[in-house]
Amino acid sequence: MIELNVQARDKKEKLDGIREKGKIPAVFYGPKEDNTLITVNEREFIRVWEEAGGSAIVDLKGIGDDKEVLVHDVAWHPVKGTPIHVDFYCIERGKLLTVTVPLNFVGVAPVEKEGGIVVKVMHEIEVEVKPRDIPQSIDVDVTLLTALDSNITISDLNLPETIKPTSEVTENVVSVTQAQEEPEPEEEREITDIEIEGEENKESEEGEKTESTEE
Repeated sequence: MIELNVQARDKKEKLDGIREKGKIPAVFYGPKEDNTLITVNEREFIRVWEEAGGSAIVDLKGIGDDKEVLVHDVAWHPVKGTPIHVDFYCIERGKLLTVTVPLNFVGVAPVEKEGGIVVKVMHEIEVEVKPRDIPQSIDVDVTLLTALDSNITISDLNLPETIKPTSEVTENVVSVTQAQEEPEPEEEREITDIEIEGEENKESEEGEKTESTEE
């Protein structure tokens, strides 16, 4: 299990001062845990985030008994892109959780050789699963897309019995669309072929004037 050391935080301590020390203000809570203010080392948290994301269990150490948590929410600095606050959700062992798991698209779709375009309808999927069975990602095999009318639904993902999707299994995960043919460019016309509005009337008027003068 991924481990992360944390420390208790005094609510009177200024948040900017905490961040200047290379730490992140954070909090953990859960069905059987009160909101508890903590801090976590920024570098350590980034390492854990890159490894676990929001779908793997993290073992918090340093505050009483170890806490099994999920990274529930991360606030990021709008300019620097660094984490500035973290929420950890304490899980109950053996109880089903509803989590969002990213999809990992693998393989090459044969339909692309026929001019088909693979459209990824979903990039993540919400599932109910026990904490210990949460996958970091779910593979989607796009080699199943062999024809222009092919698609991949949730039922095609062959999820194990320990993972139950919250959406209808008939929903599309990936579909195929056909490339649109580009319209042929219009033929170029010479400037002399383009009639200028009023030019014909002008010539008629000049002709009439000439005829009247000759008379």
